[in-house]
Amino acid sequence: MPDQPEKPDSQRLLGIIDGWQGKQVAILGDVMLDRYMWGNVERISPEAPVPVVDVQNETHLLGGAANVALNLKKLGCNPYVVGVIGSDFAGDELTKLFSMLGIDSYGLESDRYRPTTIKTRIIANNQQVVRADKEDSREIDEDLQKRLLAKLEDRLSGISALIISDYGKGVVTKALLDRVISMCREDSIFIAVDPKDVHFKSYRRVSVITPNHHEAGFAYGLKIRDEDSLKEVGWGLLKNLELESILITRGADGMALFLRDGSLFLLPTVAQRVFDVTGAGDTAISSYVAATAGGASPYDAAYISNQAAGVVVGELGTAQVSADKLREVLMAVTGGTE
Repeated sequence: MPDQPEKPDSQRLLGIIDGWQGKQVAILGDVMLDRYMWGNVERISPEAPVPVVDVQNETHLLGGAANVALNLKKLGCNPYVVGVIGSDFAGDELTKLFSMLGIDSYGLESDRYRPTTIKTRIIANNQQVVRADKEDSREIDEDLQKRLLAKLEDRLSGISALIISDYGKGVVTKALLDRVISMCREDSIFIAVDPKDVHFKSYRRVSVITPNHHEAGFAYGLKIRDEDSLKEVGWGLLKNLELESILITRGADGMALFLRDGSLFLLPTVAQRVFDVTGAGDTAISSYVAATAGGASPYDAAYISNQAAGVVVGELGTAQVSADKLREVLMAVTGGTE
């Protein structure tokens, strides 16, 4: 049977949020530009059976590891991004967005031979019609890996935690992972990984990984269909990778937190409606790590993460939750008062 935690105390949760304000968290991974084209559909193309979108507006947002950084910024942390952009318009746009949002971009390295990853989503009548990706997912070369490592080492003494945001776009390599994990463990820095299946075996001995149920099942070799298969996958990955914990996000079924001490917590979904899951994984790992930096226990961190993710899936497009909004939500669900 899953463990039954005590009812969360509102003042304890608010204290955790206060505790993470200003904490520096590094993010290593695949930064992207999320491009949204907004419009309406009134006819079908005569060239093919596809809708013609009359584009009315276009917006550019931070995506991938950059969105993880923005989530942390909104929560009140001080994010430091280490990643790669191209010498192109999208790279310039990302740099501008970092500057506008007050996010430290010193850790960004430019590669003129590699395009900045762009995800273009065309939204018509409040529904995504199509997504087009421009990327080069080949692994970065050894020189670029060394430059990223140096950028991380420059700030290592001041960070409370590291998030490895692996989208499989080539920045997170096995060699870089091995060195970064070893370096952080030497300094007792909390390491969280949003994993990609190609690197699962390299996430050994980190503090937490946060796969969704599809990724976890694929990595272990067993599809998660029910609570029994969930437990087999969760405990199996925890043991095989020598993890301190694993937080499996389960969509409409909430989250499952497995701890090295044998504890298992199943957290039901809190979303009132699911409008768009874009970026929900970024919010989940960001809020979990922020809570840990604020002194939270693993369960309290997962509880806060679950509430934060429940907010963003109710929004269209890549969204984030602010510290004030999270305080409001936690007050409502715990029945507390400030």
